Amino acid sequence: MDIRVGILTAPQIEFEQREKTFVLKNVRIGIGFHWDRHEDQEFAGSLEIRNNADGTQTAINTIDLEDYLCSVISSEMSANSPMELLKAHAVISRSWAIRAIQKPNHEGFHVCADDHCQRYEGLRRMRQSCPDGAKNERAVEAVRATKGQVLVYGQKDEQGTKEEICDCRYYKCCGGKTEVWRTCWEDIDVPYIQSVRCDWCKSPSPKVLRLVLNDYDQETKDFRDWRVSYTADELSEIIRTKSGIDFGEIIDLIPLKRGASGRIYELQIVGSKHTEIIGKELKIRLWLSRTCLYSSWFEVEKNPSYIVHPSFVLTGHGWGHGAGLCQIGAAVMASEGKSYEEILSYYYAGSRLSVTTL
Repeated sequence: MDIRVGILTAPQIEFEQREKTFVLKNVRIGIGFHWDRHEDQEFAGSLEIRNNADGTQTAINTIDLEDYLCSVISSEMSANSPMELLKAHAVISRSWAIRAIQKPNHEGFHVCADDHCQRYEGLRRMRQSCPDGAKNERAVEAVRATKGQVLVYGQKDEQGTKEEICDCRYYKCCGGKTEVWRTCWEDIDVPYIQSVRCDWCKSPSPKVLRLVLNDYDQETKDFRDWRVSYTADELSEIIRTKSGIDFGEIIDLIPLKRGASGRIYELQIVGSKHTEIIGKELKIRLWLSRTCLYSSWFEVEKNPSYIVHPSFVLTGHGWGHGAGLCQIGAAVMASEGKSYEEILSYYYAGSRLSVTTL
Protein backbone atom coordinates (compact mmCIF):
# COMPACT_ATOMS: atom_id res chain seq x y z
CA MET A 1 0.00 0.00 0.00
CA ASP A 2 1.34 3.42 -0.97
CA ILE A 3 0.70 6.67 0.83
CA ARG A 4 0.88 10.13 -0.73
CA VAL A 5 2.47 12.72 1.56
CA GLY A 6 2.31 16.46 0.96
CA ILE A 7 5.62 17.72 2.26
CA LEU A 8 5.99 21.34 1.23
CA THR A 9 4.02 24.11 -0.47
CA ALA A 10 6.01 27.13 -1.68
CA PRO A 11 6.09 29.68 -4.52
CA GLN A 12 8.68 27.42 -6.15
CA ILE A 13 9.90 24.03 -4.95
CA GLU A 14 13.66 23.66 -4.81
CA PHE A 15 14.95 20.10 -4.90
CA GLU A 16 17.97 17.98 -5.75
CA GLN A 17 17.42 14.65 -7.47
CA ARG A 18 19.82 11.92 -6.38
CA GLU A 19 20.27 8.34 -7.58
CA LYS A 20 17.65 6.74 -5.31
CA THR A 21 16.45 9.68 -3.24
CA PHE A 22 15.68 13.38 -3.54
CA VAL A 23 16.37 16.36 -1.28
CA LEU A 24 13.79 19.09 -0.71
CA LYS A 25 15.21 22.46 0.25
CA ASN A 26 13.95 24.67 3.05
CA VAL A 27 11.17 22.41 4.37
CA ARG A 28 9.22 24.03 7.20
CA ILE A 29 8.56 21.83 10.25
CA GLY A 30 6.67 22.47 13.48
CA ILE A 31 4.45 24.93 11.62
CA GLY A 32 2.89 27.36 14.08
CA PHE A 33 4.39 25.68 17.14
CA HIS A 34 7.27 26.78 19.37
CA TRP A 35 9.82 24.60 17.49
CA ASP A 36 8.92 26.11 14.08
CA ARG A 37 11.94 26.08 11.72
CA HIS A 38 13.25 25.20 8.25
CA GLU A 39 15.62 22.46 7.14
CA ASP A 40 16.64 20.48 4.06
CA GLN A 41 15.24 16.94 4.04
CA GLU A 42 16.03 13.81 2.01
CA PHE A 43 13.35 11.31 0.99
CA ALA A 44 13.01 7.93 -0.66
CA GLY A 45 10.12 7.10 -3.01
CA SER A 46 8.90 9.25 -5.88
CA LEU A 47 8.50 13.02 -6.07
CA GLU A 48 5.65 14.87 -7.77
CA ILE A 49 5.61 18.66 -8.11
CA ARG A 50 2.01 19.84 -8.37
CA ASN A 51 1.19 23.32 -9.68
CA ASN A 52 -1.60 24.91 -7.65
CA ALA A 53 -4.27 27.34 -8.80
CA ASP A 54 -2.85 30.12 -6.58
CA GLY A 55 0.54 29.96 -8.32
CA THR A 56 2.30 27.94 -5.65
CA GLN A 57 3.74 24.45 -5.95
CA THR A 58 3.34 21.43 -3.68
CA ALA A 59 5.89 18.63 -3.32
CA ILE A 60 4.17 15.25 -2.94
CA ASN A 61 6.07 12.10 -1.99
CA THR A 62 4.56 8.72 -2.87
CA ILE A 63 6.09 5.94 -0.80
CA ASP A 64 5.24 2.49 0.52
CA LEU A 65 3.31 2.73 3.78
CA GLU A 66 5.77 0.59 5.76
CA ASP A 67 8.74 2.69 4.56
CA TYR A 68 6.78 5.82 5.47
CA LEU A 69 6.32 4.44 8.99
CA CYS A 70 10.08 3.91 9.44
CA SER A 71 10.53 7.65 8.97
CA VAL A 72 7.49 8.64 11.04
CA ILE A 73 8.55 6.78 14.17
CA SER A 74 12.08 8.18 13.81
CA SER A 75 10.69 11.70 13.39
CA GLU A 76 8.12 11.60 16.16
CA MET A 77 10.61 10.07 18.63
CA SER A 78 14.28 9.19 18.26
CA ALA A 79 15.12 5.91 16.54
CA ASN A 80 17.34 5.24 19.58
CA SER A 81 14.23 4.90 21.76
CA PRO A 82 13.52 1.59 23.51
CA MET A 83 12.35 -0.99 20.99
CA GLU A 84 8.97 -1.48 22.67
CA LEU A 85 8.20 2.23 22.30
CA LEU A 86 9.14 2.09 18.61
CA LYS A 87 6.89 -0.94 18.12
CA ALA A 88 3.98 0.77 19.90
CA HIS A 89 4.50 3.85 17.75
CA ALA A 90 4.64 1.79 14.57
CA VAL A 91 1.23 0.29 15.41
CA ILE A 92 -0.51 3.57 16.22
CA SER A 93 1.09 5.44 13.33
CA ARG A 94 0.06 2.66 10.94
CA SER A 95 -3.49 2.68 12.33
CA TRP A 96 -3.80 6.43 11.97
CA ALA A 97 -2.28 6.43 8.47
CA ILE A 98 -4.60 3.74 7.12
CA ARG A 99 -7.62 5.71 8.31
CA ALA A 100 -6.16 8.80 6.62
CA ILE A 101 -5.67 6.92 3.35
CA GLN A 102 -9.28 5.76 3.47
CA LYS A 103 -10.57 9.25 4.30
CA PRO A 104 -7.96 11.86 3.31
CA ASN A 105 -8.48 15.41 4.60
CA HIS A 106 -6.05 17.07 2.17
CA GLU A 107 -6.58 17.83 -1.50
CA GLY A 108 -4.28 15.84 -3.79
CA PHE A 109 -2.57 13.77 -1.10
CA HIS A 110 -3.46 11.64 1.90
CA VAL A 111 -1.50 13.31 4.72
CA CYS A 112 0.87 16.20 5.31
CA ALA A 113 4.37 15.73 6.68
CA ASP A 114 4.10 17.93 9.77
CA ASP A 115 2.49 17.80 13.20
CA HIS A 116 -0.95 18.53 11.74
CA CYS A 117 -0.86 14.86 10.69
CA GLN A 118 2.28 12.90 11.62
CA ARG A 119 5.89 14.05 11.53
CA TYR A 120 7.51 12.64 8.41
CA GLU A 121 11.00 14.06 8.05
CA GLY A 122 12.45 11.63 5.54
CA LEU A 123 15.77 9.93 6.11
CA ARG A 124 17.41 12.59 8.27
CA ARG A 125 16.08 11.46 11.66
CA MET A 126 16.79 7.83 10.81
CA ARG A 127 20.43 8.81 10.24
CA GLN A 128 20.69 11.21 13.15
CA SER A 129 22.67 8.86 15.40
CA CYS A 130 24.64 7.21 12.57
CA PRO A 131 27.68 9.35 11.66
CA ASP A 132 28.46 7.25 8.59
CA GLY A 133 25.14 8.25 7.05
CA ALA A 134 23.62 4.78 7.29
CA LYS A 135 20.03 4.25 8.37
CA ASN A 136 19.30 3.49 11.98
CA GLU A 137 17.94 -0.04 11.61
CA ARG A 138 16.03 0.07 14.91
CA ALA A 139 13.11 1.87 13.31
CA VAL A 140 13.12 -0.60 10.41
CA GLU A 141 13.19 -3.50 12.87
CA ALA A 142 10.22 -2.11 14.84
CA VAL A 143 8.13 -1.67 11.70
CA ARG A 144 8.99 -5.15 10.44
CA ALA A 145 8.26 -6.72 13.82
CA THR A 146 4.75 -5.23 13.79
CA LYS A 147 4.12 -5.57 10.04
CA GLY A 148 0.45 -5.02 9.26
CA GLN A 149 -0.52 -4.67 12.92
CA VAL A 150 -3.17 -2.09 13.79
CA LEU A 151 -5.29 -1.29 16.81
CA VAL A 152 -8.98 -2.10 16.41
CA TYR A 153 -12.08 -1.60 18.51
CA GLY A 154 -15.34 -3.60 18.43
CA GLN A 155 -15.99 -7.16 17.27
CA LYS A 156 -17.86 -8.87 14.48
CA ASP A 157 -20.91 -10.81 15.68
CA GLU A 158 -24.27 -12.10 14.50
CA GLN A 159 -25.79 -8.61 14.80
CA GLY A 160 -23.32 -7.35 12.21
CA THR A 161 -21.25 -5.20 14.54
CA LYS A 162 -17.94 -4.47 12.87
CA GLU A 163 -14.56 -3.75 14.28
CA GLU A 164 -12.89 -0.54 13.14
CA ILE A 165 -9.30 0.62 13.03
CA CYS A 166 -8.69 3.00 15.91
CA ASP A 167 -8.06 6.67 15.25
CA CYS A 168 -4.89 6.62 17.35
CA ARG A 169 -4.04 10.12 18.54
CA TYR A 170 -0.88 10.93 20.49
CA TYR A 171 1.27 13.83 21.71
CA LYS A 172 4.48 14.50 23.65
CA CYS A 173 3.51 14.64 27.35
CA CYS A 174 0.15 14.49 29.13
CA GLY A 175 1.45 16.13 32.33
CA GLY A 176 0.07 13.43 34.63
CA LYS A 177 -3.38 12.62 33.23
CA THR A 178 -4.62 11.98 29.71
CA GLU A 179 -7.62 13.59 28.08
CA VAL A 180 -10.81 12.49 26.31
CA TRP A 181 -11.72 12.99 22.66
CA ARG A 182 -14.43 15.64 23.00
CA THR A 183 -12.06 18.10 24.67
CA CYS A 184 -10.07 18.30 21.45
CA TRP A 185 -12.34 17.41 18.53
CA GLU A 186 -15.98 16.43 17.95
CA ASP A 187 -18.49 16.22 20.80
CA ILE A 188 -18.55 12.44 20.76
CA ASP A 189 -17.35 9.67 23.02
CA VAL A 190 -14.53 7.59 21.55
CA PRO A 191 -14.44 4.48 23.76
CA TYR A 192 -10.73 3.72 23.37
CA ILE A 193 -9.60 7.29 24.14
CA GLN A 194 -10.45 7.84 27.77
CA SER A 195 -8.71 9.66 30.59
CA VAL A 196 -6.13 7.64 32.52
CA ARG A 197 -3.59 8.57 35.13
CA CYS A 198 -0.04 8.68 33.78
CA ASP A 199 2.69 8.73 36.42
CA TRP A 200 5.41 7.76 33.94
CA CYS A 201 5.80 11.23 32.42
CA LYS A 202 6.03 13.01 35.79
CA SER A 203 9.78 12.78 36.28
CA PRO A 204 11.54 11.00 33.41
CA SER A 205 15.28 10.68 33.87
CA PRO A 206 17.55 12.93 31.78
CA LYS A 207 19.05 9.75 30.31
CA VAL A 208 15.68 8.58 29.00
CA LEU A 209 14.89 12.01 27.55
CA ARG A 210 18.24 12.20 25.76
CA LEU A 211 17.56 8.77 24.32
CA VAL A 212 13.99 9.25 23.13
CA LEU A 213 13.70 12.91 22.08
CA ASN A 214 14.96 14.14 18.74
CA ASP A 215 17.46 17.00 18.61
CA TYR A 216 15.06 19.95 18.41
CA ASP A 217 12.60 18.40 20.90
CA GLN A 218 15.39 18.39 23.49
CA GLU A 219 15.36 22.18 23.34
CA THR A 220 12.01 22.11 25.21
CA LYS A 221 13.00 21.73 28.85
CA ASP A 222 9.76 22.61 30.66
CA PHE A 223 7.41 20.33 28.75
CA ARG A 224 5.61 18.94 31.80
CA ASP A 225 5.22 21.91 34.14
CA TRP A 226 5.47 25.38 32.64
CA ARG A 227 4.67 29.01 33.29
CA VAL A 228 4.18 32.03 31.03
CA SER A 229 3.35 35.60 31.95
CA TYR A 230 2.02 38.57 30.00
CA THR A 231 1.23 42.17 30.72
CA ALA A 232 -2.31 43.12 29.72
CA ASP A 233 -0.89 45.05 26.75
CA GLU A 234 1.16 42.06 25.58
CA LEU A 235 -1.75 39.67 25.85
CA SER A 236 -4.10 42.09 24.11
CA GLU A 237 -1.67 42.45 21.19
CA ILE A 238 -1.16 38.67 20.92
CA ILE A 239 -4.89 37.91 20.90
CA ARG A 240 -5.59 40.70 18.41
CA THR A 241 -2.87 39.39 16.08
CA LYS A 242 -3.89 35.74 16.35
CA SER A 243 -7.67 36.20 16.24
CA GLY A 244 -8.00 39.22 13.97
CA ILE A 245 -10.40 40.68 16.55
CA ASP A 246 -9.83 43.84 18.55
CA PHE A 247 -10.82 42.88 22.09
CA GLY A 248 -9.40 46.14 23.42
CA GLU A 249 -7.52 45.68 26.68
CA ILE A 250 -7.84 42.14 27.99
CA ILE A 251 -9.59 42.30 31.33
CA ASP A 252 -10.02 38.64 32.18
CA LEU A 253 -9.57 35.02 31.02
CA ILE A 254 -12.28 32.78 32.45
CA PRO A 255 -12.10 28.99 32.03
CA LEU A 256 -15.66 27.74 31.50
CA LYS A 257 -15.22 24.06 30.70
CA ARG A 258 -12.40 21.66 31.45
CA GLY A 259 -11.82 18.10 30.33
CA ALA A 260 -10.98 15.11 32.49
CA SER A 261 -7.31 16.07 32.80
CA GLY A 262 -8.00 19.71 33.56
CA ARG A 263 -7.42 20.97 30.00
CA ILE A 264 -9.64 23.93 29.14
CA TYR A 265 -11.83 23.47 26.10
CA GLU A 266 -14.07 26.48 26.56
CA LEU A 267 -12.58 29.83 27.57
CA GLN A 268 -14.16 33.24 27.88
CA ILE A 269 -11.94 36.15 26.85
CA VAL A 270 -13.16 39.42 28.34
CA GLY A 271 -11.91 42.62 26.73
CA SER A 272 -12.78 46.29 27.09
CA LYS A 273 -14.23 46.26 23.54
CA HIS A 274 -15.25 42.69 22.93
CA THR A 275 -16.00 39.49 24.84
CA GLU A 276 -16.04 36.04 23.27
CA ILE A 277 -16.12 32.36 24.26
CA ILE A 278 -13.63 30.26 22.31
CA GLY A 279 -12.66 26.60 22.03
CA LYS A 280 -11.57 23.93 21.62
CA GLU A 281 -8.16 23.31 23.16
CA LEU A 282 -6.00 24.08 20.11
CA LYS A 283 -7.70 27.38 19.39
CA ILE A 284 -7.16 28.40 23.01
CA ARG A 285 -3.48 27.47 22.78
CA LEU A 286 -3.03 29.39 19.52
CA TRP A 287 -4.81 32.57 20.61
CA LEU A 288 -2.91 32.88 23.91
CA SER A 289 0.63 32.63 22.55
CA ARG A 290 2.81 34.17 19.85
CA THR A 291 3.40 30.57 18.75
CA CYS A 292 1.28 28.01 20.61
CA LEU A 293 0.91 27.24 24.32
CA TYR A 294 2.25 23.82 25.29
CA SER A 295 -1.27 22.77 26.31
CA SER A 296 -4.63 24.14 27.48
CA TRP A 297 -4.19 22.64 30.96
CA PHE A 298 -3.40 25.81 32.88
CA GLU A 299 -4.57 28.01 35.73
CA VAL A 300 -5.03 31.75 35.24
CA GLU A 301 -3.61 34.15 37.81
CA LYS A 302 -4.65 37.73 37.17
CA ASN A 303 -2.89 40.80 38.57
CA PRO A 304 -0.49 39.07 41.00
CA SER A 305 0.19 41.35 43.95
CA TYR A 306 3.90 41.45 43.29
CA ILE A 307 3.46 43.02 39.84
CA VAL A 308 2.49 46.68 39.59
CA HIS A 309 1.00 46.67 36.08
CA PRO A 310 -1.94 44.47 35.07
CA SER A 311 -0.71 41.05 34.08
CA PHE A 312 -1.69 37.44 33.54
CA VAL A 313 0.29 34.40 34.63
CA LEU A 314 -0.60 31.01 33.13
CA THR A 315 0.71 28.03 35.10
CA GLY A 316 0.27 24.85 33.12
CA HIS A 317 1.06 21.20 32.59
CA GLY A 318 1.78 18.96 29.65
CA TRP A 319 2.79 19.32 26.01
CA GLY A 320 0.08 18.60 23.48
CA HIS A 321 -3.64 17.89 23.37
CA GLY A 322 -3.40 15.00 25.83
CA ALA A 323 -5.75 12.51 24.12
CA GLY A 324 -4.39 9.02 23.51
CA LEU A 325 -0.78 7.95 23.93
CA CYS A 326 1.63 10.08 25.97
CA GLN A 327 4.90 9.64 24.09
CA ILE A 328 7.19 10.43 27.00
CA GLY A 329 5.08 8.34 29.35
CA ALA A 330 5.22 5.43 26.90
CA ALA A 331 8.99 5.89 26.57
CA VAL A 332 9.42 5.56 30.33
CA MET A 333 7.12 2.51 30.39
CA ALA A 334 9.26 0.88 27.69
CA SER A 335 12.48 1.74 29.53
CA GLU A 336 11.05 0.01 32.62
CA GLY A 337 10.37 -3.21 30.73
CA LYS A 338 6.75 -2.81 29.62
CA SER A 339 5.90 -4.47 26.30
CA TYR A 340 4.37 -2.58 23.41
CA GLU A 341 1.16 -4.54 23.93
CA GLU A 342 0.99 -3.33 27.54
CA ILE A 343 1.68 0.26 26.48
CA LEU A 344 -1.06 0.21 23.86
CA SER A 345 -3.67 -1.40 26.10
CA TYR A 346 -2.98 1.20 28.80
CA TYR A 347 -3.44 4.29 26.64
CA TYR A 348 -6.14 2.85 24.32
CA ALA A 349 -8.43 1.02 26.72
CA GLY A 350 -10.56 -1.72 25.20
CA SER A 351 -8.66 -1.81 21.92
CA ARG A 352 -6.87 -4.88 20.62
CA LEU A 353 -4.20 -5.72 18.10
CA SER A 354 -5.19 -7.07 14.73
CA VAL A 355 -3.43 -7.62 11.40
CA THR A 356 -4.83 -5.70 8.47
CA THR A 357 -5.06 -7.30 5.04
CA LEU A 358 -5.17 -3.94 3.22
